[in-house]
Amino acid sequence: MSTFIDEAKIFLKGGDGGNGVVSFFRAKYIPKGGPDGGDGGRGGSVILEVDEGLRTLMDFRYQRHFKAKRGQHGQGGNKHGANGDDITLKVPLGTLVKDEEGDIIADLTIPRERVVIARGGMGGRGNARFATPTRRSPSFAEKGEPGEERWIILELKLLADVGLVGFPNAGKSTLISRISAARPKIAGYPFTTITPNLGVVSLPDGRSFVVADIPGLIEGAHAGKGLGYDFLKHIERTTIIVHILDLAGLEGRDPIEDFETINRELKFYNPELAARPQVVAGNKIDIPEAQHNLPKVEEYTTRRNIPFYPISAAVGNGVDKLLYAVADILDKVERIPAEKVVKRAVAKRPKPEEITVSREDSTWVVKGTNVERMVAMTDFENEYAVIHLQKRLKSIGVEDKLIEAGAKEGDAVRIGKMEFEFYPF
Repeated sequence: MSTFIDEAKIFLKGGDGGNGVVSFFRAKYIPKGGPDGGDGGRGGSVILEVDEGLRTLMDFRYQRHFKAKRGQHGQGGNKHGANGDDITLKVPLGTLVKDEEGDIIADLTIPRERVVIARGGMGGRGNARFATPTRRSPSFAEKGEPGEERWIILELKLLADVGLVGFPNAGKSTLISRISAARPKIAGYPFTTITPNLGVVSLPDGRSFVVADIPGLIEGAHAGKGLGYDFLKHIERTTIIVHILDLAGLEGRDPIEDFETINRELKFYNPELAARPQVVAGNKIDIPEAQHNLPKVEEYTTRRNIPFYPISAAVGNGVDKLLYAVADILDKVERIPAEKVVKRAVAKRPKPEEITVSREDSTWVVKGTNVERMVAMTDFENEYAVIHLQKRLKSIGVEDKLIEAGAKEGDAVRIGKMEFEFYPF
C-alpha cells in the first residue's frame, strides 16, 4: 500500500554571494596601477516549480535541507566571479507554501508555475568599484551578502471539481476506478484507501471534470480521529461534494446517519463546505439488502431537496446518470478558481524600509533591510572597510537615531548578526 505524504517541513538556504576582491593593477613600467578587484558572483536561489506528474510530497520525507550554491569570489584584473547555480525543487500541483508562523507565502495552482522562495545573496563589490577622484586606491572590498534562509511548510491540497466522501467501504474507490483511469487499491477492510485518488471523467458529449476520492472520513474526523483530519483539507478546493452511501448497510450502519455524520464533520471543519452543492449517490443497489433502505433515503433526500441517484459502482447501474447530473451542476455553478487563492512572491529583493532603533536588555538593536545588508557585507577584519561602513551608517542617519534614542559612547549595538560598541564617527 503506497503512503501519501501531503505535508512536509523543509529548510531552504539561498547561496551566499561571492566576496569582492582587493587587487591593484601591476605592470613592469606602470608603478602606480589602479584598483582592479572584481565583484563576487550572486548566490543561487532556491526555486519551487510545479510538476504535474507528482501526486505527493514524498521527495521531502527523507531529505529536508536544501542549499543553493554560493557565488564565486571576484578576482584581480576586474574579473567578476560566476553566479551560483539555482536549485529547483519539484512539487505537485496544488501545493500551499507557508512560513513557520502559518502565513501563506505562495499557492502553486498553475502547471509549471515557479516561485523563488529563498533568494541568493548579492555578490560583494571589488575595490575597483569604490575608487573615486579623492580615493584612488581603496584598500577594501565587500563580502558577499548571505543568502536568505528559512524553514517552510509545504501542504498539498488536491485540485478537483468533485470530491467523493463517504464512510470506509461505501464504494468511493470502486466508483472512481469505474468512471476514470484511476486505479486505487481496493480491499474489504476499513481505511483500505489511505491515498486521495484523482481521476478525470470524460463524458461522450465532450464535457469533463476531475474527481477526488477523499478517504478516511468518520465521526470525529474534524478533531483528528482516524485519517479524516489529514484529508479534510483536500475537500476545500472541490466545487461539488458527492456523498457515497452504502444503501445495503453491510457494515451495520444506517445510510442516513452516515450522511448526517459526514455533513457535521464538514461543517465542523469549515462551515463553507456544508454550503457547497451536494449530490447523494446511494451505492450497492445490486445487493438485495439495499432495497430496504432505498425508499427512506429517497424520501429523506427529496424532502431536503438534495439530488439523489441510486447506483451500483461495482456493476455500473445508474453511474452514467449520476455523472451527467454532476456535469450539469458544474455547468451552472462557479468552480473554485485558483485565482482567488492568495499568492505572494516573497523572494523578490526587499524594498528599503525605515530604520528602527530599540532596546533589548542592555543592547541597542538597529533594524532595516539596507542597513543590515551593509553590515553583513562588511569585512570587519579590514579597518578601511570598517571606516567605510561607519561613514555610510552616519550618512543614512543610523548614528543620529542611536543618539536620539539615548545611546552613549561604548554602549553595545547589534545590527543583524553583528554586535559592536558604539563610538560616534
